[in-house]
Amino acid sequence: MNEIQAIIEAFTESQNNGKMAALATVVKVQGSAYRRPGARMLITEDGHKIGAISGGCLEDDVCDIAQEVIATGKPNVVTYDTTSDDDIFWGLGMGCNGIIQVLIEPIACAALRAIESQFLTFIGNCLRQRSVGAIATVFHTSDNIATKIGSRICGDRTGIIINQIADKFLEQKVIADVKAALENERSQIQSYEWNNKKAEVFIEVIKPPISLLVFGAGDDAIPVVRLAKELGWYVTVIDRRPAYATSNRFPLADKIVISSAENIAEYLSLDCYTVAVVMTHNYLCDRDILPTLLSSPLPYIGILGSRNRIEKLFHDLRQANLALDSEQFERLYAPIGLDLGAETPAEIALAIIAEIKAVLAKRSGGFLRNRKAPIHDVRSNGSGKQYDLSCQSKIQNLKSKIL
Repeated sequence: MNEIQAIIEAFTESQNNGKMAALATVVKVQGSAYRRPGARMLITEDGHKIGAISGGCLEDDVCDIAQEVIATGKPNVVTYDTTSDDDIFWGLGMGCNGIIQVLIEPIACAALRAIESQFLTFIGNCLRQRSVGAIATVFHTSDNIATKIGSRICGDRTGIIINQIADKFLEQKVIADVKAALENERSQIQSYEWNNKKAEVFIEVIKPPISLLVFGAGDDAIPVVRLAKELGWYVTVIDRRPAYATSNRFPLADKIVISSAENIAEYLSLDCYTVAVVMTHNYLCDRDILPTLLSSPLPYIGILGSRNRIEKLFHDLRQANLALDSEQFERLYAPIGLDLGAETPAEIALAIIAEIKAVLAKRSGGFLRNRKAPIHDVRSNGSGKQYDLSCQSKIQNLKSKIL
């Protein structure tokens, strides 16, 4: 379970138990910070917290303010400025050299109308349906505007689902930017000025959680599943051997499929938020699995094995008139894993999961000390998890190749 899923689950539990709660969301970052816009933390009335908005520096202060927000039922935007050296000695002591704005809002309290927390239901639906959504949150306005802090517009590719923005001009502008964000799948901060009015809006793109397909239920697959679950990924283990593909061996797996290669498409969703690791240790199984994976929009397909074994796989595919094109080669990672000097199954699992993370983030997996550009992706001021193409674009590209 990833962070936002845990927050939604905790929010639902708070509602069911009649507890009051507040949600803290990082909505804007200037300069350096541990977390980017979209980081969230749920705070209950009894002080329990789920999620994180920093490396531990802001949480206590935010929890204190959250109790005030719960009591009053009114949202609050708090700015933490760590650009001054004085902060190290007299402030929170972060030393991050950044400015962080956090929206703290009530989402389960006596003074709250149900409509105010609909966006969490919207996020939950996006995650369950594996669809892309966008949430536009107003976090700053001038005094002469009717739209309140915390007002939202939420939508997906079917249209606008939630609209809480009262000002018509702002509504039209935000809806247009929400549609653009859905198209390029990139979060952004937008500033609007009109008729001596001002507003700032954080437009966040909600993407499905990463789904990892692990082909092969050998002992070396166990640490791969464990590490993937630590990252909140949805993990499916696939093997044709019932004695190996069991919940006792893989208690953390979300799904276990017992199937041969030719039937896997019936059981699995192969979209551009899904990645695959092929580690069956059976050459014929690997060879039979690959055509299905390569014809899908999966952005990452990793194969465990030596270079000689991989070359033989490619040779056999060519012999079967299934030669790989350049786009398929780009998505294929074989031998699998980053060059970490891994030897043990746990180390190899680390190399595999780290490589997948680097590929999905469009990073090389090198040393940060050698990176000249900012650590985080400043283009969107978001999480930095950018895909080269949107899911829709990848599917269209594959369809055009098939046709």
